Amino acid sequence: MRGGVAPCQAVRVQRDPNLNELGAFLKARRAQLSPGDVGLPDSREPRRVPGLRREEVARLAAISTDYYTRLEQGRLQASEAVLGALGKVLRLDGDQQAYLLTLAGKAALPPAGGGARQRVQPQLQYLLDDLVLTAGFVIGCNTDLLAWNAMAAALVMDFGRIPEEERNYVRLVFTEPAIRELYRDWEDMARLALAHLRMDSRRNPHDPRLTALVEELSARDAQFRLWWTSHDVAVRAGGTRLLRHPVVGDLTLERSTFTCAEDTEQQLVVWTAAPGSPTHAALRELAAKIEASREGMDGVA
Repeated sequence: MRGGVAPCQAVRVQRDPNLNELGAFLKARRAQLSPGDVGLPDSREPRRVPGLRREEVARLAAISTDYYTRLEQGRLQASEAVLGALGKVLRLDGDQQAYLLTLAGKAALPPAGGGARQRVQPQLQYLLDDLVLTAGFVIGCNTDLLAWNAMAAALVMDFGRIPEEERNYVRLVFTEPAIRELYRDWEDMARLALAHLRMDSRRNPHDPRLTALVEELSARDAQFRLWWTSHDVAVRAGGTRLLRHPVVGDLTLERSTFTCAEDTEQQLVVWTAAPGSPTHAALRELAAKIEASREGMDGVA
């Protein structure tokens, strides 16, 4: 095919769960685009289903509609060239394109431990304990919350009251009313947390703990169920957290993420504020309250 991507590079394969997931991902991304998004004329007439049609995606990617249909049905293994063309048509970002290649078996993520819950790396715990004006968390496989410091507990909640096996960041986001009230941008934050979980899931897609978590939250929360089917993916990175704290008021915190060299499944997430800012002053106030509480406990002891 002149100027296009040769679909003959595809290989017919037996049904593979990863290819079914790939098809679902392509379908979800297709549904989120309009003709105008990809430079096609938009008739402004309502479509029977939202998003681009299969034939529109196929034409833009220079492949046949039948070929693309079989990809969405999980019946074909596509070449990297075809996947690259589809990524451009579907406006995938870097994280989404990497996820697509992983689903297709063209790229591999480091395998997760799976099954057993991780233990925080000692050096990360030491670092957490030394942070005073900074909230810190250690997030592990499948967004498990492995550790936190006093400032994190003061800002968010007393994680220690949650049974260890239930300390999962995504679970808390969707099941703790206090967290919904705390985040001024809860919907954006919750959808991003789901995108992190979806990306993490590619490391060990058959982990029974992950399967149980998704089934539990799908049954408990309609928003989780809806957003999970959108197949959004993202890696943890920097950003802003907007909180409405019951004691010190509105806060604007910068989020940074650091990966542990000894265990790349564990990431240190810290929330900081610029010195001299109102949020920094609020953190100093909270730190003083934490210290006073400790001194009170020491006095009782």
